[in-house]
Amino acid sequence: RQLKRAMFLSAFAALHDPASRGYYDKCRARGKTHTQALLRLARHRISVLFAMLRDGTFYEPRAPRPA
Repeated sequence: RQLKRAMFLSAFAALHDPASRGYYDKCRARGKTHTQALLRLARHRISVLFAMLRDGTFYEPRAPRPA
């Protein structure tokens, strides 16, 4: 429960990052509530963190896909 809370707060703070904000906005556009979108963002960040630990790499943001 404490880890979930920490990741929720992390996702909330990450809304200032353009990539994270884009993911959040995409979730909201699909009809998710604010809390649901934040939890999805937190889960997405956990997946990225796990991949970094698994592969032994540093975070490198992806270039945005052309629309």
